[in-house]
Amino acid sequence: MEAGLTFRPLICLSPLKCNKASLPYPFHRIQLSRFSSGMYIKTQNNETYKLNTSTDNGAPKMNIQNENKLPEATIEARLNLVGCCNELNAGYAADGYARSRGVGACVVTFTVGGLSLLNAIAGAYSESLPIICIVGAPNSNDFGSKKILHHTIGLPEFDQELQCFKTVTCHQVVINDLADAQEQIDTAIAICLRESKPVYISISCNLVAIPHFSFNHDPLPLFSSPKMSNQMALELAVETAAELLNKAVKPVMIAGPRLRAAKACDAFMELADSCGYALAVMPSAKSLIPEHHPRFIGTYWGNASSPFCNETVSIADASIFAGPLFDDLSTVGYSLVFNKAKAIIVEPERVLIPNAPVYASVLMKDFFKALVKRLKRNSTAYTNFQRIYVSEGYDDLIPNASSKESAVRVKVLSERIQKILSANMTVIAEAGDSLFLCQNLSLPRGCGYESQLLYASIGWSIGATLGYAQAALHKRVIACMGDGSFQVGGQEVSTMLRWGQKSIIILINNGGYTTESKIHDGPYNIINNWDYTTFIHAIHNNAEAKCWTAKVHNEEELVEVFETAVRDKKDCLCFIEVIVHKEDCSKQLLQVGCMLAAANTRPPIIS
Repeated sequence: MEAGLTFRPLICLSPLKCNKASLPYPFHRIQLSRFSSGMYIKTQNNETYKLNTSTDNGAPKMNIQNENKLPEATIEARLNLVGCCNELNAGYAADGYARSRGVGACVVTFTVGGLSLLNAIAGAYSESLPIICIVGAPNSNDFGSKKILHHTIGLPEFDQELQCFKTVTCHQVVINDLADAQEQIDTAIAICLRESKPVYISISCNLVAIPHFSFNHDPLPLFSSPKMSNQMALELAVETAAELLNKAVKPVMIAGPRLRAAKACDAFMELADSCGYALAVMPSAKSLIPEHHPRFIGTYWGNASSPFCNETVSIADASIFAGPLFDDLSTVGYSLVFNKAKAIIVEPERVLIPNAPVYASVLMKDFFKALVKRLKRNSTAYTNFQRIYVSEGYDDLIPNASSKESAVRVKVLSERIQKILSANMTVIAEAGDSLFLCQNLSLPRGCGYESQLLYASIGWSIGATLGYAQAALHKRVIACMGDGSFQVGGQEVSTMLRWGQKSIIILINNGGYTTESKIHDGPYNIINNWDYTTFIHAIHNNAEAKCWTAKVHNEEELVEVFETAVRDKKDCLCFIEVIVHKEDCSKQLLQVGCMLAAANTRPPIIS
């Protein structure tokens, strides 16, 4: 291979269906720094992102069937190839990887792979995660030829997949000519990073590894024009906001999920430290701000809020909502009762203040940094919170050692997870009651937390755990999920074992879709019960991979198993199946279930 034709793709955890297209040579345009555990992309703004790659099990080799051949040396020198079991799980893995490293990517085959991936990318779009979706497209000569190809829906046009991805990505490019491939790829990646949303790149399979003059030199740094605030609008927004907030008696601050995409978490905390306001977090923003902060009052979630958090926010005479998302789940059926006439809504690129114009082109982080200098310190709301706060306590939940027959209660399970949390862990909570249980956890300093509350795709957590653990090697992931969710993508545990991951997977076995049963009960919520620990043993066929399983029937066993997982089995992937009663669930699930049931049964409006 020619010395100048080095292969430097922008790829992280991704499924690779190579019988359509291997990773495209043009990705060497990204300036990368070689590192033993992966790769990095460096932008002109000196933002650095660590990257990996993966494939799906349908194509364990890069040049399967000798099609679209890409020399192995060009892969091994730059990439860790992590194979996933299917495209959907690999999309979830890219999601998890992006949460840890700032950007993810996935590579799939045309249509059959792309449409399988689509659901995961829609979830990433809802979470504002930058993921680069790369699709190996048909031979460039087949476009416009009226030929009907395999992996299509039987039509001679090949744009069906593209049309689907247009709704869940912020930019799409189709490359069937190398003349402008470098420019199109650079543009797509720059938009992905700037907008913090997925992008779609389709590349004809016959263009892979073909030399072209635009790729013959070491790549220049990826250029992306930085976003800038309108200074006049910024100054007016800060002045108006400061006037409202400085007149307030008991103002509060609430962190929302869009803080991450706006890259404004540090600026938000700088403001919180300066102004002294009581500090709360919306459920989908958990872990974006430190819960050990001295004025943290918990999760603001309407009737499902942390104790006395709802009351503190509701009676506040002014509030700052940073990157909020007021969907039906985050608001428990739009039941938030904060003072909207005194609420400042700060979005990633604009500020909304009551009785004032919309201040557009104002970046969230710029607004917070400027506001630091203008606000008077006011801790009244937090002082009031301290007066009324009474801990719920868990003394009544400590298991009785002599009662070996008592079933595990979900509140006890939540408390036991709490006791094993540490700074070197990240909790990943599946949609459903697992999320509601984990939402109550108090995260110690340095402990991460990830969930998917808005899109709530059942089965997301297994792939996300794989991706997150592969990206954050210094963290041990605790993944909490239900039995129904595990049945969607549980085979991806085999990939975790293959890569020697040491996550702790806690499977709540309650015999079905308990969350769905609280919304609308029926026989369709009952699933076939698996022998889950035996399933894990069946896929654990690598003698070098360390795996430990346990099945928990009572609360005494729960204590012993958790202690073993974090102490004696800290170098193993631990799979813990916890048997609970099918009707046992969190208080938050009952509240949200009732809300959704009522919303779903509203009669049609007759005009």
